Amino acid sequence: MPLPPAVPPLVQLQSVTCGYGERVVLQGIDIEIPRGQVTALMGTSGGGKTTVLRLIGRQLAPIQGRVLFDGTDLATLDRQGIQAARRRMGMLFQFGALFTDLSVFENVAFPLREHTDLSEPLIRDLVLMKLNAVGLRGARDLMPSQISGGMARRVALARAIALEPELIMYDEPFAGLDPISMGVAARLIRQLNDALGVTSIVVSHDVAETFSIADRVILLANGHVAAQGSPQELRDSSDPLVRQFVNAHADGPVRFEHPAQPLQADFLDVSGGRR
Repeated sequence: MPLPPAVPPLVQLQSVTCGYGERVVLQGIDIEIPRGQVTALMGTSGGGKTTVLRLIGRQLAPIQGRVLFDGTDLATLDRQGIQAARRRMGMLFQFGALFTDLSVFENVAFPLREHTDLSEPLIRDLVLMKLNAVGLRGARDLMPSQISGGMARRVALARAIALEPELIMYDEPFAGLDPISMGVAARLIRQLNDALGVTSIVVSHDVAETFSIADRVILLANGHVAAQGSPQELRDSSDPLVRQFVNAHADGPVRFEHPAQPLQADFLDVSGGRR
């Protein structure tokens, strides 16, 4: 009996080099995001995790290489094609990024009104369904200033799934949350991924919560993919950089101090009017 054909990844980065101005952040990286799974992008600050999200959303174009979404090179799409691709993606921004002058209900309704021709009664039903999925149907009439940071993150998640995207990207969904809210957010990401049959990319520094929900982890460091595999495979890794990151060791390949000339030389340096 022949094996079923392999399902192609939803997102692929092929030999991608990218940066900002003259500063190169990612150097020739190859990444695949499997369909239906939660993939975590982790690594040191400034390692290019959020840059990967910007490449996928086409807010940023690679210097070299290709970014494919559902088999299509995003560079081949015109403005209308990019907008169509983005409607198939949901984004949870760091700290939620809610519209402060709109109620919880109106925040979630916004993408439905912006991108669909649905009637108001149907929009109302959909918004209440999405808010119910994140446990906040009762908060629909509150303003963002009247809810906690953890609740705001859940409202943002309801907004991110309003258009029923195929891909949901989370940029630091656990930042600034207390342990209870962090656990709730992590559980919601996993539950919604499985219930909706979507693909999720989670950018996070929180090893414990991220490892608890991720199917696969990609560790970025120094512009390259330093390691990838299941959470358990990264826990068991003997690579010094992986062990330093996973175990939060102060000493290792990632140094605390930025490279500099010897301290004595710096204090004695009189060039450039510094002394």
